[in-house]
Parts: sequence; structure tokens; C-alpha cells
Amino acid sequence: MTTSHPDTATGTNARARELDRRHVFHSWSAQEGLDLLPIAGGSGTVVWDHDGNRWLDFSSQMVNVNIGHQHPAVIAAIHAQADVLATIGPATANLTRAEAASRIVAHAPAGFSKVFFTNGGADAIENAVRLARLHTGRDTILSTYRSYHGNTGAAIVATGDWRRMPNQYARGHVHFFGPYLYRTEFWATTPEEECARALHHLERVVQAEGPGTIAAILLESVPGTAGILVPPPGYLAGVREIADRYGILLILDEVMAGFGRTGRWFAFDGHGVRPDLITFAKGVNSGYVPVGGVIISDDIARGFDDRVFPGGLTYSGHPLAAASIIATIDAMESEAIVEHAAEIGLSALGPMLHDLAGRHEIIGEVRGEGVFWALELVADRDTRAPLPAADVAALKKGLVERGLLPFVAENRIHVVPPCVVTVEEVARAGEIYDDVFAAFTASR
Repeated sequence: MTTSHPDTATGTNARARELDRRHVFHSWSAQEGLDLLPIAGGSGTVVWDHDGNRWLDFSSQMVNVNIGHQHPAVIAAIHAQADVLATIGPATANLTRAEAASRIVAHAPAGFSKVFFTNGGADAIENAVRLARLHTGRDTILSTYRSYHGNTGAAIVATGDWRRMPNQYARGHVHFFGPYLYRTEFWATTPEEECARALHHLERVVQAEGPGTIAAILLESVPGTAGILVPPPGYLAGVREIADRYGILLILDEVMAGFGRTGRWFAFDGHGVRPDLITFAKGVNSGYVPVGGVIISDDIARGFDDRVFPGGLTYSGHPLAAASIIATIDAMESEAIVEHAAEIGLSALGPMLHDLAGRHEIIGEVRGEGVFWALELVADRDTRAPLPAADVAALKKGLVERGLLPFVAENRIHVVPPCVVTVEEVARAGEIYDDVFAAFTASR
């Protein structure tokens, strides 16, 4: 896939930085001193600045550009929809919106027929929580400490990491520990032990909180920002069994893990489990137009046949977003992009990362699947002490200088290129990681 490069002479890096520092207030940042990389264009797995400097995008930006930058079919679909109808309110029947919903449910499990569209992943979580509470008449939502679900009211409190702490504005959230064998909370030594003990812990939390108070268990099918924590075999099925035992709904957050990222349409497809509600965003259209949503099981949807659903958004099912979803899913199907993500993870990306771990002591663990991987960086392999933040920042700087955009979180480098990444691009990225790790070790 290729597209023509824009005229980089129409802007400058200096101008982009100047206006950005003057007028843009950035998320998760202290504003003073920000000096961000200007990006002027992109194609496939590559982005460039106004001076023509190029980078392999092994972050997929926010782990959302699954189909790659500027896929021509998706761009054409947005253009075509804009020519016909650029926007319409949600209280209408719109064919483009309906077609997008039909494309999505075609990849969901049996028993899912309806989609509620949102503006992104965080408000997808908000509305899944709303649906669960209304359906069950209960209040509490259980979610893991190692999680990220978004930065709106309930989504950020459902999030387990530090970002929830200055944002505790929502009620009824309780956290528990999910499986993470490398840093086990359960003194486990095998995946089987980790799975069994994590499930025991979850059931005890359910019992201690009172099953009759709990509306839903909310999990990322594969926790993403928390570290690409692929659950051990049997864990998600075990959570489903606990939920069923106590009459609790299961919400699976597929915002980051869905639509090809794990080499499957949904990450949970590989775990023999059927949720009650599925949230999505990001990869459904690679973020070309903001969109997200909740795929609603028929049982829950029927509860609102004669009951008003008390939620709505001005841009729910926006036609430009819907057109981009249709084109993205159609392209993923016709170009076998999801299958490619699975294959390149097995044959190229995973082996490259494991090879790096064999040669660099700072890599404590490699984990992942598809195009969804993490390198956990350590100061000492024996103690597993995390690599200090300053060292991780130095590695990030080195990667950018050598032409690769990384996704860095805490003591990890997440290796998350678009699903369309080629074998040659994986090899080139491997060389860059290798050079940067070697230079870092030599400098210590």
C-alpha cells in the first residue's frame, strides 16, 4: 500500500512547534518545556515531519492505527461520505451508520445484534457501565489494578493505575489483581498456578463485596497500557464462570486489543469466552475519525425495547466515522490484514523480540501476540528490579533519533506497529532496537 507524500514545504517543524507550545494544552503532561515531535504526514507504517525526516511508527500512535496511516480505501470512503452527507443527528436512521453496525456485529459472537456508538473508548466504557447497572439494578463495578479504561468520569475510576487517583469522581468501583506471572501477586511459579490463584482472589473479592451489589466485572481482554498482559489459558473463561455463578455481567474492553491487534478480530476470540458487553474504538477504523461503541448482547438490548435508555451523544454514529468503519472492516477482510497480523507476530515480530532478549540483559521478559508486544526492561534480571525512568527515557530518545517511534509505559517498551507492518520493517526495527540497547549498555 502506498500513497503520495504531501508537500512538506507547506509547513515547517519550527512553526508547528511554536504554535503548539503557544496554544495547545496537552494531556497527561506538565505543559512547560514540552517540545513535541512535529508529524506532517504518514503512509502505512511510516510517518514524517515537515523536513522529510522519517520514522517507523512502532507505536501505532495510541496503539490505534491498526490498518496503517492513510489507507487509500478508508480515506476515499471518508471523502465520498463528506460529499453526500457530512453529519446527521443520532435520532435518524442513516444507512451508513447502520451498515457500520452490521459490519461490527458480523465479527461479534452469536447473540449480539446491536451497537451503541460513542465518540471513543472512554465513553464506550461509560455506557457499558451504565448498561450493566441499569440491566442488573446493582451498582458496583469490579476492575483490575493493572488496567486503563479511559479518562472520563467512570472510565478513569475503573482504571487501576495512578491516573485514577486525582480523578475520583465516580461511585461504586472496586479493584482487584489480575494475573501477571512475571510480577505475581500470588507467589505463583507457573501459568496454571497464576490462573488458579488469581481466580480464587477474584472470587473472594466478589464474596467480600457482596455478590448482590456487583453489576459487572470489567476487564481488558488483554491489558494494553498496563503491559500487554496476555491472560494465562483458562483465566477469562474462569472469570466468566465466576460472573455466571453470582449473576454478574462480564464487560470485555476491546478498545485497544480489538480489530486485529492480537491477530484476531477480538482478543477474547482465542479464550473460549462470550462476554455480555463489548467495548471498542481505536482499531475499528484506526482512529481516522473519532469513534467507539458498545456491542450489546441481545438479552441486555431487549431490556430497553420498552424502557428508555437514558444516554446519548450528539455525534453517536457520525456518518464520517461510520464510513471509515465500513471501509476499514472491508479492507481488513479483503486484504486479510487480521490474518497478516497473526502471521507476522508468529513468524517475524515475536522471534525478533525474543532474539533481542537473548542478547540484552535489560530485557527481563518478552510477551505478546499478533502486533501487540511488550519488552519489560529491568535493571537486574535476577531481582527483576524495573529499569529506572531516566534510563527508559534515554532509550526512548535513542530510538527516536535512530528513526523509530516507540510506545513507552513505565519500565516497558510496547512494540505495537500497525497490522500491515512488513517483514522488512520488522527487521529494520529489530536493528534499531538492537543498536539502541547495545549503546545504552555500553554507556553504563
